[in-house]
Amino acid sequence: MSDMTVANINQAIGGKLAVLLGGRSAERAISLKSGAAVMAAFERQGIVVEGIDVADTDWMQRLNGEFRQVFIALHGPGGEDGTVQGALECMGIGYTGSGVMASALAMDKFRCKLLWLGLGLSTPRFAELTANSDWQGIIDALGPVIVKPACEGSSIGMARAQSAAELADAWQNAQAYGRVFAEQWISGSEYTVAILNGKALPAIKLETDAAFYDFNAKYISDETRYLCPCGLSAEEEQELSELALAAFTSLGCAGWGRVDVMRDAAGKFYLLEVNTVPGMTDHSLVPMAAKQAGLDFEHLVVEILAGSIKADSN
Repeated sequence: MSDMTVANINQAIGGKLAVLLGGRSAERAISLKSGAAVMAAFERQGIVVEGIDVADTDWMQRLNGEFRQVFIALHGPGGEDGTVQGALECMGIGYTGSGVMASALAMDKFRCKLLWLGLGLSTPRFAELTANSDWQGIIDALGPVIVKPACEGSSIGMARAQSAAELADAWQNAQAYGRVFAEQWISGSEYTVAILNGKALPAIKLETDAAFYDFNAKYISDETRYLCPCGLSAEEEQELSELALAAFTSLGCAGWGRVDVMRDAAGKFYLLEVNTVPGMTDHSLVPMAAKQAGLDFEHLVVEILAGSIKADSN
């Protein structure tokens, strides 16, 4: 827990805070919801905030010279991939979350997996997909797979494939989002671990009747089940938390984020991805984990902001 008070924060930020939201990615609608929730939480605590949509051409002009600090509530390419972070660095404005390099790396699931393989961190087997891929050969090597755009979030463009024909179709649908890869399908339970200022929050187990935890299950359905406590033993949750922290720090991430993990029937954990700006909507997982740890939404946003202010001052 930070020892910074709201008065300390107001002094550090110069009396007002910008919340960056919206943007042009496929996750724009979720970002607008996250940004609105974050702004409302700050306003309830007497912190003056202004929402700035980075889809507007003048967003940098509105920031420059007016704000010392921003809270980034952008999801997906353009806002979560180091682009906005780089612009803020050039303007000398502090911001929440990971820096330029870590944001760019975490946004690319394919390159994350290459790094984790090199470090010996567990992640499902995978293969990059192109128009010239041997669809049957990939199915023979990996078995059933989940097809993913490398640089999208919120499960956008993802599909399960069990045959060469399904794999080719899934690639065709996903390739509009850029580089695509197929990942070995892990049958088992999905968990997510929120990271806040260097510590893992209580893990959440995700249960859905859908084929996988897709966009609808994440943001729309009220049938998705979230278990926190997650039902693991203390030793198992410690193993999960350590793996999540190792994945987070391996990418150079900072401040806050979320790590998604699968566990197979034999009890082995597999890293899926790191989210450097997770959702902050009423269906989002970081606020749920924080609540289990004793942090309500208002205190959570303050902790995220305070962590970034302290990092900038070091």
